[in-house]
Amino acid sequence: MRTAIVASLSTLLLAVGTTTAASAPVADNPWLGQRVMDMAHSGGEDEAPMNTMYAFERAESLGADMLELDVQLTADGDLAVIHNATVDDSTDHTGRVDAYTMDQLRAMDAAHWFVPGRSTVHDDPSASYPLRGARHGDVSVDGHEPSDFGVASLSDVLERFPDTPVNIEIKGTGTPQSFLDTAQVLGERLQGTDRRDLIVGSFSDEALVRFHELAPAIDMSAGQDAMIGYYLSGTPLPDGVVALQVPITYSGIRVVTRDFVDRAHRDGYAVHAWFSGSAPDDAATYAQVIGTCVDALMPARPSVLEEVFDDLGTERPVPGGTAPRAECAPDTSPQPSDPDPTDPQPTDPHPSDPQPSDPEPTPPTAEDPGVDTPSTDAPQEPERPAVVQTDGWVL
Repeated sequence: MRTAIVASLSTLLLAVGTTTAASAPVADNPWLGQRVMDMAHSGGEDEAPMNTMYAFERAESLGADMLELDVQLTADGDLAVIHNATVDDSTDHTGRVDAYTMDQLRAMDAAHWFVPGRSTVHDDPSASYPLRGARHGDVSVDGHEPSDFGVASLSDVLERFPDTPVNIEIKGTGTPQSFLDTAQVLGERLQGTDRRDLIVGSFSDEALVRFHELAPAIDMSAGQDAMIGYYLSGTPLPDGVVALQVPITYSGIRVVTRDFVDRAHRDGYAVHAWFSGSAPDDAATYAQVIGTCVDALMPARPSVLEEVFDDLGTERPVPGGTAPRAECAPDTSPQPSDPDPTDPQPTDPHPSDPQPSDPEPTPPTAEDPGVDTPSTDAPQEPERPAVVQTDGWVL
C-alpha cells in the first residue's frame, strides 16, 4: 500500500509539476534575510557523532550558522536530542528512548557506533570507532568532557548555545499520538521563551498544529502534507510557517530547483534544503544546490559545505539581514528546471520502520577525513543570523 501511494504521488508530481497558484504571502519573514546558512544536520553526522554536544560545538567552530536536531520524548517527560525512537543505532544500549529517563540517556555512549565519514555503522572492526568510550573517559578529546558524548536534552543544548539558532524537529515512535505527545511537551517548554532564533518542524502536520496552539510565537517549517499541497497546487501554508524544508529529491522527482525556490520566495517563504539520502552529501552537490538560490543547506558534512562556500565566495548571514545575491534577485522571466546532476535512486520518504537509519554516505577521503580532534584554542566565532529553523520532511 505504501509503495502504491508513493508511486501514485510520483505520477501526480510528474503530471502537475510546480504550479503557479499563489500561496498566502508571508509578511516580513526574517528568514529570507538569513542567506546562505550552513544548517549542520544533527551537528554534521558524517563528521561527528550525531546530535551530541561534541558534534554541535564542532559544527559551530567550523562556521555553521545554525544547528539542526531531533527531539524524542523520554520516560520522565523530558526531551532527548536523538534521531531515532530507539537508542540502538547510535548508543551502547538498546531499547526505546521513551523507556529511559533523561539521566539514563545522558549516561549512554552516543559515539559508540560512529565511524568518521560514514555516520553510524554497526559491526565494523573496533579500530573503526575512534570515539567509542569517550563518554566513559576511555578516550580523551581535547577541549571536551565525557558528557559531550552522551545523549543531551534539549534544555542542555539551548543552555549551551544561547546565541546560536537551533532547528528542532519533533519526532515520535511512529504512531500519530507519539508525535502529538512530543509536540505537547515541546510547546509547553517553549511557550514562555523569549528566544526568536528557533524554528520547529516535523514530519507530522498534526504535531505542528498542536505545537503552534501552545507556542504561536515560535516559527515553523511546513509539515509533509502541507508541503505536498503547496508543491502541487500552491495551497496556502498554515499560520506560523516561514520556511519550506525540503529534500533535494522526493521519490525520484527533483524538488529543489530554481523554479521552486523562486516561487517560494515570491510567496514569502525561505527554502532550506536537506540531503539525508535524497542526494549525495558532497561538494559538487552542495555547489549545485547553492546555485538554485536556496536560503540554507542541511549538510551531513559541514566542513565540506564551508569549503564550498569559501570557494564560491558565497555571502553569509549578517546582522540585519542579507539581500539576495545578484544572480538570485527576483526574475519575472520563466526559468528552466534545473537538471539533476546527481541522478540519485528514488527514495521512499515514508519507510515502514518508524525508526529508519539514514543510508550510508560514501567513505571518507583524504580531502574529507571525517572527525578531527578539536583544538584547545577558542575558534573564531562566526557572525550569527538573528533567527533559525527545523525540518518538516526529515527522515
